[in-house]
Amino acid sequence: MKKGIHPTYRKVVFVDTTSDYKFLSGSTKPSNETIVWEDGNEYPLIKVEISSDTHPFYTGQQRFAAAQGRIEKFNRKYGIKK
Repeated sequence: MKKGIHPTYRKVVFVDTTSDYKFLSGSTKPSNETIVWEDGNEYPLIKVEISSDTHPFYTGQQRFAAAQGRIEKFNRKYGIKK
């Protein structure tokens, strides 16, 4: 591998802003915020809008109403009739 061209891989804490669920993982994504984790160490903090704690695939709670509205909007926009 060439030196100096790869991003720094380190442990970071991801936080789901919807449910405040936090987990420690590895990432190369930079962050200016930090958080003290359960082990007492300080790690960079990365905020995400959806994680396994809130994603419909993992929770089993899908929202079909929003998808239905998008389908109807698409059909109206392109003049498609059922």
